[in-house]
Amino acid sequence: MMIYEYLVGAIIASFFWVFLLAYSLQKKETIGRIECGKSFEDEEYKSGLFNKNTDVIIVGAGLAGSALAYSLAKDGRQVHVIERDLTQPDRIVGEVLQPGGYLKLTELDLADCVDEIDAQRVLGYALYKDGESIKLPYPLENFPSDVAGRSFHYGRLVQRMREKAASLSNVRLEQGTVTSLLKEKGTTKGVHYRTRTGPEMTAYAPLTVACDGSFSKLRLSLSEPKVDVPSSFVGLILENSQLPFPNYAHVIIAEPSLILFYPISSTEIRCLVDIPGRKVPSISNGEMANYLKTVVAPQIPSTLCKSFISAVEKGSIRTMPNSCMPATPFRIPGALLLGDALNMRHPLTGGGMTVALSDVVLLRHLLKPLDHLNDSSSYIESFYTLRKQVAFTLNAVAGVGQRVLYASPDDQVIRSEMRRACFSYVSLGGGFGSGVIGLLSGLNHCPWTLALHLFLGSGYFIGRLLLPFPSPKCIWLVVRFIEEGICIIFPVIKAEGVGSILFPWTLLQHFKASPIIRNNLVMALFAIKSN
Repeated sequence: MMIYEYLVGAIIASFFWVFLLAYSLQKKETIGRIECGKSFEDEEYKSGLFNKNTDVIIVGAGLAGSALAYSLAKDGRQVHVIERDLTQPDRIVGEVLQPGGYLKLTELDLADCVDEIDAQRVLGYALYKDGESIKLPYPLENFPSDVAGRSFHYGRLVQRMREKAASLSNVRLEQGTVTSLLKEKGTTKGVHYRTRTGPEMTAYAPLTVACDGSFSKLRLSLSEPKVDVPSSFVGLILENSQLPFPNYAHVIIAEPSLILFYPISSTEIRCLVDIPGRKVPSISNGEMANYLKTVVAPQIPSTLCKSFISAVEKGSIRTMPNSCMPATPFRIPGALLLGDALNMRHPLTGGGMTVALSDVVLLRHLLKPLDHLNDSSSYIESFYTLRKQVAFTLNAVAGVGQRVLYASPDDQVIRSEMRRACFSYVSLGGGFGSGVIGLLSGLNHCPWTLALHLFLGSGYFIGRLLLPFPSPKCIWLVVRFIEEGICIIFPVIKAEGVGSILFPWTLLQHFKASPIIRNNLVMALFAIKSN
């Protein structure tokens, strides 16, 4: 009966998703252009301030900026990195690198950066709901033994990557604050920046890449950002405790949202509590501690509860907003956005670093065959289009996961059913659980696989409700499910552009007159498919 329900539901769901896909294909992407920042005269461009050897200016030396600086310098580029603060970052997210991200780190020759920071291997996820638990290991059978997820203190990884980039003679790593872009006739020629004690300075290069993070100052000059903050993370560190499943990240489907546990060193476990909405209980007056003890603690496995309460009572509670932002860049010659400055998704799935490192690998492939970077219009368009396959898949997984697993007070019945169906679907085992975890891990970033699991998951949900005999309530729940599905997935498809997501090779038709760019795109596409 279960298989029959599943097949019937899948057929019904397929009609819904095909309709949604066909509708979104009719939408055309708009490419905006903007002219902003300070312009300059040709004489200034030729002045002594201009370093003729600089190929790329990178604004920001976080994970994306450091990786890009190192990889481009290894290819022989002269790189100037300007970072606002070179002290070790201290943050509560960006601490889980999925296996797909580790593969990209290896491809960039940076995998050794996780070897000396007490990073912990992560082999998959343990999922909890209503007292039940399942293990979802990463599908690592066809990969070398060193391939797995890694979890760590974010700041330690970034400092190691900065050190490795700065060790190259053609990388200039400087502390300073970029104040604006230099523009001439719509083309970016460099940046204005200030050091801590000195006057405003000028740096010039044919390509400027803004990697200045989630609070980017250059984002407004290079895109039309639409930032949403659906929730906040409350972070704690549990000391000298053990997870029920060693080397697994633990996700508890709780009320009203999720609770995460994962190791960040050999003696520390990070706990992140997702609190929906922009407002969180106050830490200073004790509201947060009371919330964690009375609402969150009773839903935590008993083996972790004591350590969790001890961490709350210790008082080292931190919060961070969870920002989501689709990539909506302007195609401005001479400038690119990369990393969180370009695109953010809910950190629930830990996909941010995988997307950023994938973007670095792609950009490196696009730039490598080029002797000069002055004609940037073609490779900028190529980068923003080709990145969408990986980015869309991980963005959609994060968006669907956050929306489905959040117990909305506005519609508790449908969300409760969706949460239960999600847990049951991955519990089916076989290709169901491994397929979903393969997408989440970044090991499989094929949008068609994502579409398949959306079909199958929708069919499983609808079949559970309508068979053997649908009641009016169940029919109503199916209608509400379809409405929720549209609200969850359609904005992502609309923002990314479904044509370039599912068929990125169609971009080749725009560059028939340029053999160099055409060959470059073929190389980049093979790089995407092989990883």
